[in-house]
Amino acid sequence: MALRWTDVQEIAAQLEEAHPEADVVNLRFTDLWKWVQELEEFTDDPKRSNEKILEAIQAAWLEERR
Repeated sequence: MALRWTDVQEIAAQLEEAHPEADVVNLRFTDLWKWVQELEEFTDDPKRSNEKILEAIQAAWLEERR
């Protein structure tokens, strides 16, 4: 399954698995951007990301953690 920036829920689930120790609330967007691109199934263009997408991923990740 190829992940794109719009696959917010699946990205959040995979980030939780890959980085269970991360402080999601205080996470820098530069780190989040990098970690998303490091996911094995992620194939989207890094330039298609923006602050709104990163905020949505962060919110989904917080929800995933709960």
